[in-house]
Amino acid sequence: MKKEIPNFVTEDEEREFWSKSESTEYLDWSQSKKMMLPNLKPSTKKISLRLPEMMIEELKVLANKRDIPYQSLLKIYLSEKIDQELHSH
Repeated sequence: MKKEIPNFVTEDEEREFWSKSESTEYLDWSQSKKMMLPNLKPSTKKISLRLPEMMIEELKVLANKRDIPYQSLLKIYLSEKIDQELHSH
């Protein structure tokens, strides 16, 4: 018999509860189903990044050829390199 999940007044209260509780005591994960969330966008965090001006100008030229913002192209390049590094070892 699984424990009953309490009612929460706030999201913070629920977050606190789950950070200290073992979910298997409350949920039967063997009954779970895989779910696709195609419209879910990953959360982003703003950072400050110093790059040489020439590098930024070259990035803008390359991005213009693809008709995308240079910041988007930079994210693509970073993502590709991160994926390459993670999967090469």
